[in-house]
Amino acid sequence: LGDYVDRGPDSRGVVERLIEVADAYPCEFLLGNHESMLLDYLGWEGPAYFGADVFLPNGGAETLLSYGWCETRPPRPDEFSLPPKHEAFFRALRLHHADGAYLFVHAGLGRTLTRTSDASWALSHARVEELLWDRASADLQHELGVTIVYGHTPRPDFQVRWNLPHSIGIDTGAVYGGLLTAIRLPDETIFQV
Repeated sequence: LGDYVDRGPDSRGVVERLIEVADAYPCEFLLGNHESMLLDYLGWEGPAYFGADVFLPNGGAETLLSYGWCETRPPRPDEFSLPPKHEAFFRALRLHHADGAYLFVHAGLGRTLTRTSDASWALSHARVEELLWDRASADLQHELGVTIVYGHTPRPDFQVRWNLPHSIGIDTGAVYGGLLTAIRLPDETIFQV
């Protein structure tokens, strides 16, 4: 669900592991707001890449260190490059994924889009900022006909946010000392480490 970087000392290792998993199993990886900030910082252009100005203070410095940048000043985009497999990984990140009774997003859809009854229409009209940064809409009741599975916003007690049949929030604050959570679907079994 995104945020593979900026959330600890080995972002490069996390991406390397995800690439290994994708080589062994079919996977869909979503873009999170932290990948968006990183890629904007590196000069990537497109509507999904923004937030470079807050990249470094939000874990970006650790991410750059994990990729071997040890200078005392931030790199310019022309001085820093991702390994080719990592660049391909980042280019393949999607903003959302629908699968059966579930819709996967990093953060949310936005309040106005949860008022519709057509999930495909809502996704086609979703703003990138809401998909990556929204903290207000994912737990709202809706008539989209799917359960939204999202990350981005841990509860204060670092528990899974169950709001069935509307949503399941699986960010349980691993970056803040909580557990790392995964969910198996469709039986909605939680796995945590």
